[in-house]
Amino acid sequence: MSLPQLLADYGYLAVFVGSFLEGETILVLAGFAAHQGYLAWPWVVALAFCGGTLGDQVFFIVGRRHGAALLRRVPHLARGAPRINRLLLRHHAILIIGVRFMYGLRIVGPVVIGMSDVPAIRFLVFNLIGAAIWAVLIAGIGYQFGESLQWLLADAAGYEAAGVVLILAVAVLIGVLHRWRTNG
Repeated sequence: MSLPQLLADYGYLAVFVGSFLEGETILVLAGFAAHQGYLAWPWVVALAFCGGTLGDQVFFIVGRRHGAALLRRVPHLARGAPRINRLLLRHHAILIIGVRFMYGLRIVGPVVIGMSDVPAIRFLVFNLIGAAIWAVLIAGIGYQFGESLQWLLADAAGYEAAGVVLILAVAVLIGVLHRWRTNG
């Protein structure tokens, strides 16, 4: 099975599932594939937005429903919970939007926020905003990488042609010099 066929068959599913979980690598690759014409840019962004939003909502709910049990199992987390809760209530918008950009906190972040007193509707609103920014930005990085790579390869093709001409010129020069030395 060829790469284009794999992307046609499973690319959009991979974007959705990858975005549901951590997602950055899959989304950068999907942006690159969109630039190459294997996937459609609007679908990549839409599926990343949906997967990213849904994933964070699920992890928020897990934190909301099972966070107390987690705090009972890990007492040192329970001691810091009130302070974290105060910080979340004061700076929740920036944290909810930004947590998806923090490496390693994409799943843990919404769980911890779910354990706080941040209202679910407030989390949903800022999660939607964050997912929209994230989907466009990360897929855009992949798309722009494709654009840069295409530009670099176009320049390389020009250098390649110049290199071939230079090699031929040097070969002709060596041949002429060799003939001149052997005949002279």
